Amino acid sequence: MENNTTYNLMNQMTQESKSLWRIKNTYLAEAVSDEEKTFWSTLAQQKEQTVNDLKSLIKNSL
Repeated sequence: MENNTTYNLMNQMTQESKSLWRIKNTYLAEAVSDEEKTFWSTLAQQKEQTVNDLKSLIKNSL
């Protein structure tokens, strides 16, 4: 089951990374209001932390 755990972590990191890319490269650029820009910026920071956390977990599982 350890391999499945590593796969799950890597799969989730991929999904989070793709989402982070879309936020930074599309959603922030298309945001109209300051409130919306703040929302996307905050979400991007959270996703960056999530990606970093997943990287650590993956390293520990290998």
